[in-house]
Amino acid sequence: MTRLTPGAEAVLAAQATGRPFEEMTAADARAAFDRGWPELQEPAASGLAEGPVPLPLAGRPALAWRGTGAPDAEAPVILYMHGGGWVVGSPASHAAICQRLAAAAGAVVVCPDYRLAPEHPFPAAIEDALACLAALPGVAGELGVDPGRIVVAGDSAGGNLAAVTALASGRDPDLPRVSAQLLFYPNTDAIQGADSYTRFAKGFGLSAETMRWFRDQYVSPDQREDWRVSPLRADGAMLADAPPAFIVLAEADILHDEGAAYAQALAAAGAVVTRRTWHGELHGFLSHCRHSPAAFDAIAEASDWLRRLG
Repeated sequence: MTRLTPGAEAVLAAQATGRPFEEMTAADARAAFDRGWPELQEPAASGLAEGPVPLPLAGRPALAWRGTGAPDAEAPVILYMHGGGWVVGSPASHAAICQRLAAAAGAVVVCPDYRLAPEHPFPAAIEDALACLAALPGVAGELGVDPGRIVVAGDSAGGNLAAVTALASGRDPDLPRVSAQLLFYPNTDAIQGADSYTRFAKGFGLSAETMRWFRDQYVSPDQREDWRVSPLRADGAMLADAPPAFIVLAEADILHDEGAAYAQALAAAGAVVTRRTWHGELHGFLSHCRHSPAAFDAIAEASDWLRRLG
């Protein structure tokens, strides 16, 4: 039996009275999400990062933060795709994560405001992610970053977009090569058949029913096996060419098993992979930093790994 951390228990208590997103319209879900996320987060301490700096990137608004430890020129740049089931969320909702990551990694973090479903279903979000990746070298001088050290990162649906972006960068010669990927409890398989969908179907924050609703806003049934939706289903050659990956999983998460399977598939194909599981934590714990110290620990470990990678 899974034993939740005190922080995870506090998050569940705070969320106990909310209506599930699948009973709402997308617009109402976004409004509810925007009301709720500040209650779970501590604002990042001042001095962690400069910014945010508004930045148009490939026609999309974005926010950029420079970690206070980042060099003034040729800093690594992290393209961070926010989570939210492809339906909710924004750079503002993930600003604290981006600030802490920028500071811990000594990097510039850029978070684009990609188009959301259902108004903009697949492949809109991944098209925006790839367009933003392609645009980064053109603003490297303005941002003071090294276009040869582009990292992609993201949480949940943003982790899905980051994983797909990393794979695409290895097969499209018109895209900059991604040097590393940080995937925080990513969606990797839209079929949603992993055992953790049963173990944690209800009562652990993100439910199986809510995740199905998110998926169905984004993709139609005939698109679920497309590797741009389900990177776990990419062929071995694509996985072998993937950049080094640091994958963070939450134990009490319906997405745990598909994230673990993706780490295993990358490693089996020959990619460099480090996988860390935070026991007793829920999906989305990076955004639960008011209650969960693991939110800070995961960013610190991912950043340390990135620094060692060079």
